[in-house]
Parts: sequence; C-alpha cells; structure tokens
Amino acid sequence: MATAFEVVGGGGGAGGGTTLSDLYQNSKRLLLKSRDGLERLERLGYASSSLPSSSLDSSPELFDSVKRDIAQILSLCTDMDHLWRSIPAKSQRDLWKRKVEQVAEEAISLKDSLEKYSQRIQRRTQEAQERAELLGRVNGESSHVLRIFDDEAQAMQSVQTSSRMLEDAYATGVAILSKYSEQRDHLKRAQRKALDVLNRLGLSNSVLRLIERRNRVDRWIKYAGMIITIIIVIMVWRWTS
Repeated sequence: MATAFEVVGGGGGAGGGTTLSDLYQNSKRLLLKSRDGLERLERLGYASSSLPSSSLDSSPELFDSVKRDIAQILSLCTDMDHLWRSIPAKSQRDLWKRKVEQVAEEAISLKDSLEKYSQRIQRRTQEAQERAELLGRVNGESSHVLRIFDDEAQAMQSVQTSSRMLEDAYATGVAILSKYSEQRDHLKRAQRKALDVLNRLGLSNSVLRLIERRNRVDRWIKYAGMIITIIIVIMVWRWTS
C-alpha cells in the first residue's frame, strides 16, 4: 500500500506520475517565489509613487510572472486536494488536509494582495493622468506638466534627506550631551571621594583651591562642548534646508 508521501497524481498542472509530496514541494517553492515577486513589485510601486508612470507599466513581466505562479499554486492545490482524500490512514489524511489548506490560504492571500496592488497602481496612474490633463489644459504644455512632477519628486526627496540628516545630527548632539552629563556625575563622585581623602590626610587649603579651580575649568570645557554641538546642529540644519 502506498504511503501518504507516495500517493501518485496523474492530472492537473503536475503531470503524470507526480507524488503528493512532489506537488507540495512545488507549491511551497512557488509560494516563496510569488511572495518575493510581490515584495519586489511593492518596492517598485513605492519608488514610483511620486512619478506619473506606474511600476505596473514598467515591470509587466514581473507582474504577469507572479500572477501565473499564483494560478499554478491554486492548480496544484486542486491536484493535491484530490490526492490527499485517497490516503487510507486517517492521521496522514488529516495531516495532508491541513498542509493543502495552508498552501491554498497563502495562495489566496497572495492573490488578494496582488489584486489590491494592481488596483492601487491603476488608481494612482489614473490620478496622475487626470492631474496631467488638468495641468495640460491650463498650461497647454505636457512637457511642463512632466517637469512639475519631476520637481515635486526631487523636492520631496530633498526634504526627506534633509530631515534624516537633521535627525541624525540631533541624535548625535543628544548622545554627546548625555555623555557629558555622565562624565560630570563621575567627576563629582570622584571629587567628593578625593576631597574626603584629602581632608583625612590634612592637606592644605591651597591644594583644595587648586582642585576647585580645575573643577571650574572642566565645567567651562563642558559648556563650550555643548555650545559647539548646538552650533554644529544649527549649521547642518541650515546647510540641508
């Protein structure tokens, strides 16, 4: 008697003599491929979100490939659904039923995501065309419309870059100030310990005054560092804006 992994199918998209295990492995491979393709489409769609053309127009081969892979997965699920029902052992039959249902659910989820992606791209393309037509009627020049879109995209990218640089500079300043604060606390504790030791040793007041002057110098150095950090942050912000 054939085991659950040796049940043989003869139709569908798998071809004759293909086992249930082979169909399942093929479906899992296609799921990974489809998921990767959909993620690439989403990245292309995000990159072209501010341009008048859509990623669906610029990568039709990838879109069609993902669509074909999902259709093939669903076809394999149909074949596997017929095969697992012929497994004699109930435990193995229930196991394969869950596996096939899981693959089918993932394939349907990918199909829904692909359809939503397609609708989103089509809607974005239509909106871009409507804006182009509106501006074209006002200005009478389609090249001017395209130049406006390019300027907007470059401006948005520049703003995002400037914002990231300002955030990095701010984070650096905060880290430096925090470090100064930690060093100040360490110095205070060290000075208190040193003063206690010096008092116990009976050192002269001149030595204590020298230590106090050094403390004031360190404090001015700390303030100067904070001011320099703030100036650097302001200069970076003005340079990027």
